[in-house]
Amino acid sequence: MKILIADDNKDFCSTMAEIVSSLNYETETFNTPDSAINYIGINHSKISLMLLDIEFGPGESKNGLDILDFSRKNFPQIPVVMISGKGTIETAVKATKLGASNFIEKSIISKEKIIEVINSIISLNNPENVESQEIKKFLEVNGIIGNSKELIALGDNIIRFGRTELNVLVTGETGTGKKLVAKALHNISRRNRQAFVTVDIPNIPGDLFQSELFGHVKGSFSGAVDNKKGLFHQAHKGTLFLDEIGDLPIELQSNLLLPVEEKSIRRVGSVQNEEVDIRFISATDKDLVDAIKNNKYREQLYHRLRECEIHLPPLRDRREDIPEICDYYLKSHNEHFSEQKVFSPSSMEFLCEQNWSGNIRELISSLKLSLQTIQKEVIEVSDLHKVLSIESKNKENRLNSFSEIRTLKEDIEEVDKTKIETTLLLTNGNVSKSAAKLGVSRETLHSKIRKYEIDVQQYRKKKS
Repeated sequence: MKILIADDNKDFCSTMAEIVSSLNYETETFNTPDSAINYIGINHSKISLMLLDIEFGPGESKNGLDILDFSRKNFPQIPVVMISGKGTIETAVKATKLGASNFIEKSIISKEKIIEVINSIISLNNPENVESQEIKKFLEVNGIIGNSKELIALGDNIIRFGRTELNVLVTGETGTGKKLVAKALHNISRRNRQAFVTVDIPNIPGDLFQSELFGHVKGSFSGAVDNKKGLFHQAHKGTLFLDEIGDLPIELQSNLLLPVEEKSIRRVGSVQNEEVDIRFISATDKDLVDAIKNNKYREQLYHRLRECEIHLPPLRDRREDIPEICDYYLKSHNEHFSEQKVFSPSSMEFLCEQNWSGNIRELISSLKLSLQTIQKEVIEVSDLHKVLSIESKNKENRLNSFSEIRTLKEDIEEVDKTKIETTLLLTNGNVSKSAAKLGVSRETLHSKIRKYEIDVQQYRKKKS
């Protein structure tokens, strides 16, 4: 277990290292922010805790808060304790917003205090301790499954930030579960008895953006036949979840600046301001800092929505959670369909080894497809290969069709064809068995096979 210490005072660094070593932990010490950041980027998996000084020498362009910010954005599972010789309430609040687990002033620091803080944080991040188990239960109730250090750290942040009134920005790749985290933040907040309202940013037409969010008055534009309340009104005293906030065009972003900052809105066509009591949670898979640099996102809006941030690690960075996710959906399937299916040890290992570029959403989709189409009690690797090869083919077809304008009939036919192909694959090309599984006559299935030009023989060749 390794603890990283960063402080520009070499003597203080050495003293801290001696204290940490007395607890039988390894240490790595750094005297500049850049050297610490470089080490974290390469060796983050080896670090169990970081002790960071806030102030560094006048020649440094970065400080301890920059190290903290880098760590929490990229490796949120690593707990961080900030240490300051010039502690102020403002600095403590900023460090806490950035995700620090604790804040200690050098004026009151002692060997006993350091040992107490280290032991308490290491204990919190031990999956076997009671507090971690409580966090795990909270996450599971909210549909977030796993027991990794990364997930326990995520749960700790959800609980800590959720109980505040701070606006939270939830970041992470597509399919990591950002909406589940947003709902969990609402559920742990004082607003949990009030509305949780989702704004699906990409699906609101630009010309209706203000009307949808703030409402309008009768006659304010063509089609406004009545007064209308907007989503801000619906979320009054509750939580407004701005999903895919990174997709909001820059020309519309200014519309949110004052409503978010002042909690005051004006309906389209009205001259009256209305106060709203709202807590904002936003989510995006975009790099908003990069968007700001490229003049595609307003920095003022970013800071107003990101009073604190929760970053979701991709599934590939917490593979140890995959068996638990699989068991959760396996149990749910068996209870719903009154079945006794299981994954063989080798098939579970196979699932853990997959890339899952679509993260949890892709894993769950594949699990449901496998459990509902594989008609065997023990699911083996060969069964999963069949299903995932069809899923991969479907994904490729969907990507290729994005640039095409397709009719509803064409979409339905594609789904129909895919279902037939999947069933033929699972029955090794047996048309009679496939027809029975699909609930159609053999003649109907033969007709569809001819219509879609499906080569049944290629599925028979796969028979072992």
